[in-house]
Amino acid sequence: MSARFNEYGQPVGHPLPDWTARPAPARVCLEGRFCRVEPLDADRHADDLYAAFALAADGRDWTYMTAGPFDGPADYRAYVTTTQADDALPYAVVDLRTGKAVGTLSLMRQDPSNGVVEVGSVSFSPLLQRTPVSTEAQFLLMSYVFDELGYRRYEWKCDSLNAPSREAALRLGFTFEGVFRQAVVYKGRSRDTAWYSVVDSEWPHVGKALREWLSPDNFDGEGRQKRSLSVVRVPDEEPGR
Repeated sequence: MSARFNEYGQPVGHPLPDWTARPAPARVCLEGRFCRVEPLDADRHADDLYAAFALAADGRDWTYMTAGPFDGPADYRAYVTTTQADDALPYAVVDLRTGKAVGTLSLMRQDPSNGVVEVGSVSFSPLLQRTPVSTEAQFLLMSYVFDELGYRRYEWKCDSLNAPSREAALRLGFTFEGVFRQAVVYKGRSRDTAWYSVVDSEWPHVGKALREWLSPDNFDGEGRQKRSLSVVRVPDEEPGR
């Protein structure tokens, strides 16, 4: 992008004369082909979620989360009861095949004035990890934020040591922006935070690749992908990315 200058000869950002604050994200239900993303509710979701998380062989999926692992169903339900009222807008991911909740994620750090929001607190059970359901859940929220709310920036942040989360961000089409050193203290540990984002000018390419990957044509009769998301994205890759 070519530089723009003000009357003092100083470089300034691209003008946005028509920009107005966007609506805040709401407690909406978003349904796709594989899943439904709906507001988290302890009565509807806590038991199913705890059962799904309990399928893991150990507690490693909670290492980089601010909470967990949990001592039992009652402990987890108490956590969900507190979390469901959070302004961070937590959602449950419901697998349409079973009708059961299998993971959670949130729209947090909402900044409607600047059109910025972060997807965070992503907690996917073994029933959701590495499945089309997990990708569709992320796509549904991204589409809601960009296509319905008109936001400019969608963020992903994680512990810089959380390799699976960092890989997931890149797979979904986020751009790595850098590491904020000693940004957070959690579970008695210091965290350097890795930042990723998708901005509105990138969303048409990112969204198109996600839609094509999620298309029924990309899966065989046993539900296996024919082309990976990285392969799908290549023909539409923006120059320099």
